[in-house]
Amino acid sequence: MRKIECHQKLEVLKQDLLKMEKVMIAFSGGVDSTFLLHVAYEVLGDKAIPVTINSPTYPQREFKIATGFSERLGSTQHVINLSELDNPEFCQNPPERCYICKNELFSRIKDLAEKLGVKHIVDGSNLDDTKDYRPGMQALKELGIKSPLIDACLTKEEIRMLSKEYELPTWDKPSFACLSSRIPYGQEITKEKLIMIDGAEQYLLNLGFQQVRVRHHGEIARIEVSPEERYRFTDVSLMDKVADELKNLGFIYVVLDLQGYRSGSMNEILTK
Repeated sequence: MRKIECHQKLEVLKQDLLKMEKVMIAFSGGVDSTFLLHVAYEVLGDKAIPVTINSPTYPQREFKIATGFSERLGSTQHVINLSELDNPEFCQNPPERCYICKNELFSRIKDLAEKLGVKHIVDGSNLDDTKDYRPGMQALKELGIKSPLIDACLTKEEIRMLSKEYELPTWDKPSFACLSSRIPYGQEITKEKLIMIDGAEQYLLNLGFQQVRVRHHGEIARIEVSPEERYRFTDVSLMDKVADELKNLGFIYVVLDLQGYRSGSMNEILTK
C-alpha cells in the first residue's frame, strides 16, 4: 500500500510540473533536487532548466556532483556565482540567517529566470522540511518560489525510495546543508571557519564515514556522525588521527557528540 501511495504522489508531481510547462530548478545535487530535476526532465525535457549556485558556503565536491549529474542527464545547467560572505547581515549569523541567504539566492535565480522567459521557479523542499525551523521557506514564499515535492506530499523517505527505482546515484546520499549551518547562531561566519569545517568534514568522509557534521564552536570541533557509525571512535588510533588532523586545521579541542548526527542540531538552542 505504501508503495502504491508513493507512486500516486509521483503522478501528482508529474502533473503539477506538466501544468507549469517550463521550470527553472534550484539544483544543488542533493537527494531532493536531483530527484526533482530528473522527474522534471522526464516530463518536460529541455524545458526543465537547472541552475546551481557556486558559493564558498558549499564545498566544491557538491558543486561538481551537481555539474556531473546535469551533464549526464543532458540538461543545460546554469551557474550563478554568489558569495554570501559579502553580506554583513549574513555574516552576523542571526537565527534568521537562512532567510537572508535564501532571499538573496532566489532573487538572483529569479533575475535569471526573467531573462530566460521562465515563469516558474521550483526548489527541492520536501514535506519533512516543514517540520523543522526553516526561516528560508518564508523567503521562498515571498518570492513566489514553488515547492512541488511539498505540494505532492512527498517525504524524504519516499523520495529516496523513488530515486532508487529511478537508479539515481543520490538515492542513498547522506543529507547535506550549507557549511554555515555548522556555526552557532550569533557567532560570526568567516571564510576561515568555512575552510576549517570543509577540511574537517572532507577528512572524515575520506575515512569512510557516511553522514558527517563538524560543528565549529570557536576552539572546539564537535563531531557528529550517524548514530550507527559512532562505534568507530572506540578505536584509539582513529581518535588520535582525527584529533591530530583537526588540530592541524586550526581547532584546539576535538570532541565527539555522543548523540551522533541529527538534522537541525544547531536549532536545539532555540527551543531551550
